[in-house]
Amino acid sequence: MPYSMFVCREIVELVTDFAEGKMGFWDRLRFQLHLGMCRHCREYVRQVRLTVKLASLLPPPPPPPEVEVELLKRFRDWRSSRS
Repeated sequence: MPYSMFVCREIVELVTDFAEGKMGFWDRLRFQLHLGMCRHCREYVRQVRLTVKLASLLPPPPPPPEVEVELLKRFRDWRSSRS
């Protein structure tokens, strides 16, 4: 069965697999071939990569107050049981 190039809609659906290296050789080749010929998809992939990079720089969200209270309680209980 001959391989055909991906269309833009498929690029949008597969960008995560591409970025995470979860594509087989031929699909990755087809994906890259499409990017080589479609400036809109190249820009889209660039924006996705930039978004992932910037999101990784954000600090983790603080735990909800009730989780923090429960963790402190468990730590205190653990410390008192070791004494």
